[in-house]
Amino acid sequence: MHQIIYALVEASTTDEALAAGRSAFNRLVGTSPEYGAVFDYYVTFDNDSTSVAGKARWGELPIAEPVDSDSGQELLKCGWEATKQEFERNLERVREGIQDLNTEAIMRDEELIRHACYNLGAYRGPSLFLYDEYGSAIRHRDQLDRVLESDEQMWIIPADVHY
Repeated sequence: MHQIIYALVEASTTDEALAAGRSAFNRLVGTSPEYGAVFDYYVTFDNDSTSVAGKARWGELPIAEPVDSDSGQELLKCGWEATKQEFERNLERVREGIQDLNTEAIMRDEELIRHACYNLGAYRGPSLFLYDEYGSAIRHRDQLDRVLESDEQMWIIPADVHY
């Protein structure tokens, strides 16, 4: 499966932003032993070498945009809305499952109820779409606001990830 995720980083230039974004994405794919992989690989939108990911899958997206630009605001909105929608979808599945299923059914993960619980509690992975420069997911609005309150120029970098 593929999805687009976004890194929010502090940088002075597009090149610095892209490098910081790649550092965050590298952590998410576990390029070093200290980082556990939650995605198989990523492709940023400056990469033309693949026919199955990035531009080839999603079309043209900015490589890196200042968050305060119109394009940056649009990317931020996409990432935050996707995060909220996935949270709400999983929350509804959990609420219905708790109401409709007995303990044994929940233990057996009928209707993927335990998977929905896992997604609600996830700190990284496919149920989350915005990440900071350290590869930590942005899970709630207060956290997003804190990241955006940086004294430095904030950039947003999209990437196609596979999981």
